[in-house]
Amino acid sequence: MTNQYQKLVNTGPAREVAKRLGLPRPAELRRFSPGEPLVPGPVLVLGSGASADPVAEQLLAWGLDVYRHQPQGRRLGAVVVAYDDVAHPGDLADVALELGPAVRQLAPSGRVITLSRPARVRDEPAVAAARRGIEGLLRSLARELRGGATGNGILLTDGVGADAPSAVAALRFLLSGRSAYVDGQFLTVGTDAGKAPEDWDRPLAEKVAVVTGAARGIGAAIARVLSRDGARIVAVDVPAAGGALSSVANEVRGTALQLDVTRADAGHLILEHALERHGGLDIVVHNAGITRDKLLANMDEARWKSVLAVNIESQLRMNEAFLDAGRDGLRIVSLASTSGIAGNRGQTNYAASKAGVMGMVEASASDFAELGGGINAVAPGFIETEMTAKVPVATRAVARLLMPSLMQGGLPVDVAEAIAFLASDAAAGINGETLRVCGQSLIGR
Repeated sequence: MTNQYQKLVNTGPAREVAKRLGLPRPAELRRFSPGEPLVPGPVLVLGSGASADPVAEQLLAWGLDVYRHQPQGRRLGAVVVAYDDVAHPGDLADVALELGPAVRQLAPSGRVITLSRPARVRDEPAVAAARRGIEGLLRSLARELRGGATGNGILLTDGVGADAPSAVAALRFLLSGRSAYVDGQFLTVGTDAGKAPEDWDRPLAEKVAVVTGAARGIGAAIARVLSRDGARIVAVDVPAAGGALSSVANEVRGTALQLDVTRADAGHLILEHALERHGGLDIVVHNAGITRDKLLANMDEARWKSVLAVNIESQLRMNEAFLDAGRDGLRIVSLASTSGIAGNRGQTNYAASKAGVMGMVEASASDFAELGGGINAVAPGFIETEMTAKVPVATRAVARLLMPSLMQGGLPVDVAEAIAFLASDAAAGINGETLRVCGQSLIGR
């Protein structure tokens, strides 16, 4: 949806007036477009961790200008920090103080990315303190960045190197415009699984992808992005949305399946359609969802049960059907929500369902991994959709300006880009995770 305030304060005479008055000026975010440069300038690699050299070599292989010391007089497209060797909080200082001046040279929509190890219960206290310290450092720095720049981290578990396929894929995703609204987040790479695509602009080539709730909004955006990335699409929605569903399916040259996902046999019908019409099933995106908001004191049984039935119980049944069918390599991405993390007034039913999605993803990861696949979730924050467009203009404007980092809502395409990344074979080493797409608008992990 168009943000008129953003356009006004970033163009023409109003730009200078806004600057003089100190008004917030949300930047136009750099979003992915095939053929565009991966980053808007050279990349500086800092730190002496084991990941530093492999990362520098990978960046060079992508045709980027790479520096190990800050270049004078050049705007940086990104800074990558190898923090995977820290063993004590004192180890953070030297690189952090190098990073500070580098941030001043960061170009609009630049990136700061850390590579580190996750803290574990069995770690020595000093090691755990240092590793968790990186998380606090990165999230705080992300709130200091301006001009559409973002800061995110990659966590490499024991035995996983920076050259692991999913670590490389995560690095590329976070550097690119695909991660425009991902900020202050960490992606955990748990295994060496995965493989790089032949074409990074079409990482889903020849895959068959099912998208539920595809008739409009975020679901339609997911179908378009997955199709752009090479997938053949099965667009699923309720019969009442049949006209809009057909339009989306025709647009992406896929097929439409009119289906209520709460049916007991929904998973079997989806699998049957995908196999008959496309010859396989590689990706399922559980996007279908509803809201029936009410304060809990005023909540009735129908509102509560309908939201849980669509948003989580349907996914559980469909996943059981896919697992029972033994679909090798199937990758699932479910839509959660930041409401399920931080809660939201009047959404006890919705928040319960979306927190349930995250619990399901964590608990199902090993089952899908046994079949060579995986399952993850994406948790959107404030996304500009037809639904949010109905919120009063003043309320929407205040909500955008209260975003601490990017000062704006995200777009459906931002959610779709994160889903496309997690659905790819390159991300096979990422499993059971929830990635927030919220512009760092949420307090909490």
